[in-house]
Amino acid sequence: MIILHNARYVVTCNAEDMVLEFASLVIEGTEIIELGPAQVIKEKYTFAQVIDFTDQLLMPGLVNLHTHLPMTLLRGVAENVDLQGFLELVWAEEARIMDSQGTYLGARLGALESLLGGTTTALDMYLHPAANHRGAVEVGLRHVTGPVFFSFPGPDNLTWDARMLLAREWPETLREIGGPYVPLTLTPHAPLTVNPANLKEIAELAVEQGAIITVHASENISENEDTVAAHGDRPTHLLDTTGILDLKPVLAHGVHLDESERHLIASKGACVAHCPGSNLKLASGAADFVQYREDGITVGLGTDGSSSSNDLDMFAVMRLTANLARLVRNDPAAIASVAVVRAATIEGARALGMADRIGSLEVGKEADVISVSLREPHLVPVRDPFTTIVFSAGRADIRHVFVAGEQVVENRQPTKVDTEEIMVSALEHLGSGPCLNE
Repeated sequence: MIILHNARYVVTCNAEDMVLEFASLVIEGTEIIELGPAQVIKEKYTFAQVIDFTDQLLMPGLVNLHTHLPMTLLRGVAENVDLQGFLELVWAEEARIMDSQGTYLGARLGALESLLGGTTTALDMYLHPAANHRGAVEVGLRHVTGPVFFSFPGPDNLTWDARMLLAREWPETLREIGGPYVPLTLTPHAPLTVNPANLKEIAELAVEQGAIITVHASENISENEDTVAAHGDRPTHLLDTTGILDLKPVLAHGVHLDESERHLIASKGACVAHCPGSNLKLASGAADFVQYREDGITVGLGTDGSSSSNDLDMFAVMRLTANLARLVRNDPAAIASVAVVRAATIEGARALGMADRIGSLEVGKEADVISVSLREPHLVPVRDPFTTIVFSAGRADIRHVFVAGEQVVENRQPTKVDTEEIMVSALEHLGSGPCLNE
C-alpha cells in the first residue's frame, strides 16, 4: 500500500472535474482505494509506504490516442513535405531499418519518451506488433496495439493471408507478452490502403474477437480524393459500408470531415483522435475540435508518430489543441482548459472503452497517476490548475509516474529500464555509433 501524500492539488477529471487541495491518494495493488485530506489519510493508513508530494500536482496519466511509437527511430527522416511525400520517404526507410528488432528498439525509446512526459497509455499502430508491444511494456507503458493491415505487402512485406493469421493469433500473443491490461486491438491502416473487401474481413474478425479498431481517416484533402478515386467513396462512408464504423473505431486525424460524415460518426459512437501537431507540421489542415464536440463526437488527443510530429509530447498537444481551437473559431473563449485536459485523459480512455478503468483519479480505478512539480518559476502562481496544465506546464515538469499502481518513473528516472542503454541500442541499430557522448 502506497500513500501519495500531501499533493498541493489532485486534479481528478471525474464527472464533476473535482480538484482536491492538500490531499492524498492511496494505492493498493493496482487500484486507487481512497482520496482525501492529507492528514486524515496519513493517520488512517499508518502502515503504508508514504511518498511526499508537497508542492506537486497529481492528475491522471495522459492518454495518447494516436501514435506510432517505434517511429522514434525515424525522427527527422521526412521534413518539409505533405502527407503523401511523408509516406513515400518514410515507407522506404521503414523497409530498410524497421525490421522486428528495429521495431522493438524504437518502441522502447518511444515508450520511455512517453512515460517521462506523463503519458501512461498509448494507442499505437505499427508493424511487427509483437516486437512493438514487448518493447513498450518492458518500459512500463500501458500499450494498446495490434496487427496492422495493408491490402498490399507494405513495408513489412506480408501477404494478406499472413496478416490475417497474425491477427487470429494476436489474442494469445498478447497474453504471452503481458503488461498492464489493454483491450484487443486491430489496426487497419486506412480505407485508402485497405480495400473494402479486406475492411469487411477485419470488421468480422473484430466482432469475433471483441476487439477495438483504430484506423486513419481523412487526414488531408488528397487522401479523401485518392480514396474516392481508388475505391469509389470517401473514407468515412467506406468505413460505414464495410461494418467498421459500427464497431465505434478510433479515427485518427479526421481533419477533413463534412457535416454528414460528422453526424454519421457521432451516431455510430465512433471517436476521433485529434493530432494538431502532426496536422500543422504536414499542413494537412486544422480539425475543428469544438465543432466535433458539439456534434457529439468523443474527441481524444494524439501526438502521431515522431517521424511526423517529431516528438511524443502530450503537453504540447494540449496547448496546440487549445490555441488552434481558438484560432479556428476566432474566439478566445472557444474551449475551456478543463475540456482540453479531459480530452487528454478521460475522453481518450472513453474512446478506448477503458473509462471504467483509467482516465480519472477515482476509487476503484487503476492507479495511472502522474505528478507535476509546481516548484518551477513558470508554474508560479497557480490560479487555476487546468489552465496551468494546458498553458504553463510541460513534460519536463513530470516527476513521478505510476501505471496500474507500479511506479515506473521516480524523480524523472525510469525504474524498469536504463535510459542510456535504450538510447545507445537505438543509435547502434541506426548505425549512428555506440556512444552518445563521443
